[in-house]
Amino acid sequence: MSTQFSILVIDDDETMRDCCSQTLAREGCRVESAGDGWTGLEQARNELFDVVILDLRMPGLSGLDLLDRLVEESPDTVVIVITGYATVESAVEAMKRGAYDFIPKPFTPKVLRAIVARALEKRRLAAETAYLRSEMARLQGVDSLIGETLAMDAIKRLVRRAGGTDSTVLISGESGTGKELVARALHYHSPRRDRPFVTVDSGCLVENLIESELFGHVKGAFTGATSNRQGRFELAHAGTLFLDEVANLSPPVQSKLLRALQEREITKVGSAQVIKVDVRIIAATNRDLLSDVSSGAFREDLFYRLSVIPMNVPPLRERKEDIPLLAHHFVRKYNCKRTAPYVHGISDQAMRMLLDYAWPGNVRELENVIERAVVLTDSEILEPIDLVWHEFAPAMSLSGSAATGLRLEEIEREHIKKALAIFNSHKVRTAEALGIDRKTLRNKIRRYNLGEI
Repeated sequence: MSTQFSILVIDDDETMRDCCSQTLAREGCRVESAGDGWTGLEQARNELFDVVILDLRMPGLSGLDLLDRLVEESPDTVVIVITGYATVESAVEAMKRGAYDFIPKPFTPKVLRAIVARALEKRRLAAETAYLRSEMARLQGVDSLIGETLAMDAIKRLVRRAGGTDSTVLISGESGTGKELVARALHYHSPRRDRPFVTVDSGCLVENLIESELFGHVKGAFTGATSNRQGRFELAHAGTLFLDEVANLSPPVQSKLLRALQEREITKVGSAQVIKVDVRIIAATNRDLLSDVSSGAFREDLFYRLSVIPMNVPPLRERKEDIPLLAHHFVRKYNCKRTAPYVHGISDQAMRMLLDYAWPGNVRELENVIERAVVLTDSEILEPIDLVWHEFAPAMSLSGSAATGLRLEEIEREHIKKALAIFNSHKVRTAEALGIDRKTLRNKIRRYNLGEI
C-alpha cells in the first residue's frame, strides 16, 4: 500500500474504527474515520477517498442507504462493507448495490489488509484506465491536430460541428498534410466513436482487388478466392469507413460505391445477395477531383455524394506559424527512442532553417526530419547540423543568421559522418537510420570522401 491512497472508515463502534485506522495507517495509507453515516457522508462529499470501509448496521443513516449515496455521488470510490451480521442476504444485497466486497466481523488485521489491498489495486487500475482514455481522447480528437493558425482553427471548428453528423466528408490536401488525422478526429467526435474506424488506401491496392477489398467476395468468385471474405464495408458496420486516395478508384468501383452510398447496401463479388450496411463515409484525396470530374475520370454524381461537407487541409508552407509547435511536439514524441540525455529543445538557428524550408512533403516530412535528428544527435539541443533533408527535396533557403556560414552539403556531410560513427560504419543500418537506400549512402560516402565503401 502507499501514502497516495486515502481511506475513510465509517463505523459506530469506536474500537472497530481505531483498529481499522491503525492497521491501515501502518501500511502507509492516509486514514480518516467517522462515527455515523451522516458524518461519513459529509466527509465523502468534501474529499475524494479511494476506499470507504462501511459498517452496514449503524443508527441513523443505515449502511445500505449510505452505500447507495456513495455509489451515486462518488462512483470512483471503492466501497467495502463490514458487518457483524454475516448473513448471505446482507452481503448479496450490498454487492448488488455496488459494494466491491464485504468482511464479516470478527476479522483479523491480515484479512483487512488483504481485502483493502485488492480494493486499492482496483482503484489504481480504474484511475489508470481513466487516464489512458483521456490520453486517447487527446490523441484522437481535435487536440491531435497540432496548430494554432486561423486555417487550423477553422478545421478544428468544422471537425467539432461535422463530427456529430452522419454526412459524408471529403478531405482534400497535399500528401503528408494529415488528412487521416482529420478523419480520425471526425470519427472520434461522432456518435460512432466506440465503433470501428476502418481505412482503405485506394492508392495501394491492385486495381482488380479493390472491389473485393471494399465489398468482400464469396468462395470461388475468382482465382484464388478459396473462402468467403468480408469487405471493409462489413468490417466498418455501425462505424466509419475512411477511403483514402479515393480518386484512384476505377469507374466500375465508383459505380458500386455510389450505389452503396445511396442504398446503404452492398453485394459481394461473386454473389447476388444484398447486404445492408450502416457506415459513415469519409473520403480523402490529394488531387483536384473537380478537374477529374471535368475530364470524365471521376463520376460527377459520386463527387457530390462524397463532398456533402468539403474540408481542405492546407500545406505546411501556408501555415508556417505552426512549424515550431509541430517540431517541439515531434521532439517530445521521439524522445522515447533515446536513452538519456533527452533532447530538450531546438536552437534558434535550427528553428530558422525549419521555417525557411519549403516542406514539399508537408507535416509527414517534418516529422521524418525531427525523428531522424532526435534519434541521431548527441546533443540535448537540436542544431542546424542535426537537420538533414532527403536529396529529392528542393534546396532550402540559407540566408542571414540561419546559415551561420554552413552550406547544406557541409551539414549533410557532417550528419552522415556522425551516423556512420554511431553505427560503426555499418552501411545498411546507417542507411535505414538516415532514411535513404544503401546505394544512395554509398554515393554520398564517395562524394564526401568519408572513408572506404
